Amino acid sequence: MFTNVALRTVLKSSAGVLRDFGCALKPWSCSSALIAAPGGASAVAGSFALHPPVRHYARGAKTKTKKTVPQSQLSDLPPTMLRMDYAAVPLVQTTDDLVKRLLSLELACHSDKLQLKKEQLIAKVQRDESDRNSVEVKVAILTARIRNYQEHLQKHHKDKANKRRMLMAIDTRKKMLKNLRLVRYDAFEKVCEQLGITYTFPPEYYRRVTRRWLAKKALCIKVFKEVQKRKEEVRLKMKQSLASTAEEAAKTKATSL
Repeated sequence: MFTNVALRTVLKSSAGVLRDFGCALKPWSCSSALIAAPGGASAVAGSFALHPPVRHYARGAKTKTKKTVPQSQLSDLPPTMLRMDYAAVPLVQTTDDLVKRLLSLELACHSDKLQLKKEQLIAKVQRDESDRNSVEVKVAILTARIRNYQEHLQKHHKDKANKRRMLMAIDTRKKMLKNLRLVRYDAFEKVCEQLGITYTFPPEYYRRVTRRWLAKKALCIKVFKEVQKRKEEVRLKMKQSLASTAEEAAKTKATSL
């Protein structure tokens, strides 16, 4: 009898202490109700009930974002337009719709569309109808090629070979525009306006100042000044020698007279 009373007293005191310190823990909560045991029996009152784990509570709701498809430079070409090889054939205009569809851009390959886009850009900047080799025409061809590379790399960004070709074409076009700007500024403005090119000036040369570079610069300045000093001495000696020879020639001429 005494042992049962002592056991109840110990259980009550331990349950009170755990109730005071256990309520501060978030995953646990003090429960005075009976917890059902796995075997169907009831547990002791004052025990702890474990809440079901809340997973990914700090993550926001996933929203499906649609990838923006870049607009192609060939999107303005109507699919009913004939290919460049058949546009000048008069017989094509009298054929039925099925043949026209086969010869149109709707079923054409990418190279045919790109060739037609090149011709459109060339027509904007060429000097006359027979101009095919001027700087403006070359810039238009490079522009169509560069934009085609850019569209390809947006879909296949790991294609290093085409990225290298694109950078080489950009450098070539930049050199052409630089020369055209120095020679014919009005043609340069027309090309940039018609083709939608934004010409940016190259950055100024900048070198990080280091102690080694400062020491080398000071040494070069010192050597330059020493060389200039020696050259000045040589010039002075030459002037003195010329003056002395002129005096001797004058004296000899005076004595001869």
